[in-house]
Amino acid sequence: MVRDIVRRDFLKGVGAAGAAGLTGLSGCIGGGGGSAGPDGLVVIGYPESGIQLFRDYYSASDGSEQILVPDGLRSGSMPGQVGNEMANVTGTAPAAGGPNQSTFTQLFEDEYGAAPGVFTSQCYDSVAIQLLANAAAGENSGPAIKDQMRRMANPGGTVIGPGDLVEGIELAANGEDIDYQGASSSVNFDAKGDPAEAAYAIWEFDAANDATTEVDKQSFQGANPGGDGPAADSGPGGTDRDMTVGILLPETGDLAAVGQPMIQAAQIPVKQVNDANPAGLSVTAEIEDTQTSPDAGVAAAQSLVSAGVPSVCGSASSGVNVPVSQQAFIPNEIVGCSPSSTALSVSDLDDNDFIFRTAPSDFLQGRVMAQVMSDRLGTDTVSTLYVNNDYGQQLSERFSNVFADEFGGEVYQQVAFNIGESSYSSVIETALSGPE
Repeated sequence: MVRDIVRRDFLKGVGAAGAAGLTGLSGCIGGGGGSAGPDGLVVIGYPESGIQLFRDYYSASDGSEQILVPDGLRSGSMPGQVGNEMANVTGTAPAAGGPNQSTFTQLFEDEYGAAPGVFTSQCYDSVAIQLLANAAAGENSGPAIKDQMRRMANPGGTVIGPGDLVEGIELAANGEDIDYQGASSSVNFDAKGDPAEAAYAIWEFDAANDATTEVDKQSFQGANPGGDGPAADSGPGGTDRDMTVGILLPETGDLAAVGQPMIQAAQIPVKQVNDANPAGLSVTAEIEDTQTSPDAGVAAAQSLVSAGVPSVCGSASSGVNVPVSQQAFIPNEIVGCSPSSTALSVSDLDDNDFIFRTAPSDFLQGRVMAQVMSDRLGTDTVSTLYVNNDYGQQLSERFSNVFADEFGGEVYQQVAFNIGESSYSSVIETALSGPE
């Protein structure tokens, strides 16, 4: 279980001025300013639906509520699309806090001429680990790769990072143990296939530059930061062959804005290997679009299965990752390693150890959000608006429980919404109303 956050350290460097800067005028309906509505809102969703949701929110309220959002709504272009600076919104997100973050950032900037975005470091690490495990397994086999994932990721071998991934691939192909140290974290998997440590950022919108600005970042460790779970004692390795990896991420749909840079990041390890051909190894990457849709995601995953892909970077959202894992990956013994699916239900899948992720569980993010809402934003009463899937529902529940039980706050409403609606006025009105 992840250790509690030390409040003083988490809030250090943010200060009251930063919190005050997020406060608008008195509320129109609900909200602060002494009316019956909540002082704060937690909004859990994705960028495309979030645009319409926030347009409707700013039509109903003058922005006096403190709004807290998680990583799913971290899109720098959103204020411009909403038509509001969104100055009363702050967010949390899994951050790139690994020992080789700067190396990855340079790799991404050199390749694409732009800074990496949210979950891009987790995408790189997902593919890098899979290629190391494939090289160690000596075959394009899901069960064989599964057995090598922790052997390549957790401590006990030659330390390898993004800067010397090619060397690591060759060592793995020659039977050596590897301790991959990533960009997003040290990438040590626990018994459930989750990262055993993580970093979280507090961020704000920078409307003037169509960007988001990181305000603070903290790292947190589980009970066993070195990881845990089954791993092979050795690997056969092998040279002069083609390795295959799948990339199952959203090119279109609600997560298209963040999906494109994620796909770019996932292709960097492939390019590194193909440019160098260590031990005569090359990589074929099969890319499919989930469309941020469960049905489309399962169909795309089945295409990867039919193509003989043994392991996949994906999928992105938990609402897609859970059915994809249950209907495609697990029954076909394909390793799935999601870079951004964070719902608690992923940890509890009956997966025979085929499902991993380089993004941390919302068990931690729910607590981080509750603490930020209470301590940094000074809010005692809130409602939540959440996308109607595993990710939204579970994160809303986790936040609400911690906010009430550990921080003494009151949650007025937990309101679900569906993606793709033309208007969210009714759910916003409910969320901004007083307690039931």
